[in-house]
Amino acid sequence: MNIIKLATLRQRNQKGATIIEYVLIAALLSIAAIATLTSLGTSISSKFGTVNTKVTAAGT
Repeated sequence: MNIIKLATLRQRNQKGATIIEYVLIAALLSIAAIATLTSLGTSISSKFGTVNTKVTAAGT
């Protein structure tokens, strides 16, 4: 009887641990995506600024 209870408790603990692991992985991926997109956004904004300056200078 004790072995069955221990096995059941262990299985519940493993399921809980698995959920926590997936949440942590999702959080880390989200942080990485935000950092990448922020950096990429800054780079793209800089490129558009350069193009805007050149187009404005060419138009005058």
